[in-house]
Amino acid sequence: MPIESIPPGSLQALLDSGEEIQMIDVREQWELDICRIAGSLNIPLATLPAALDELNREQPVAVICHHGMRSQQAAEFLAANGFSRIMNLQGGIEAWATQVDPAMQRY
Repeated sequence: MPIESIPPGSLQALLDSGEEIQMIDVREQWELDICRIAGSLNIPLATLPAALDELNREQPVAVICHHGMRSQQAAEFLAANGFSRIMNLQGGIEAWATQVDPAMQRY
């Protein structure tokens, strides 16, 4: 299944609808200390291969990073490892902060 590039507002709408989505933030801890989307699971990109067994391959996954590049790499890795529905947050946490949560601290 192809990776879906999802705009921040569309991801927010899915979350608001109650859909069960695994949100995986592949940024480093220092980045999460600045800002994060509530409910996201921090798995830095370099540690993703070791964390695969902790994730549900059948549940939709939204991958998050700062601008969308690391999360695209993570999404491609997840797709190659049998995940069924993968969404890459378009524009990353930066776009989320500008379009969904303007009070969020940015860096």
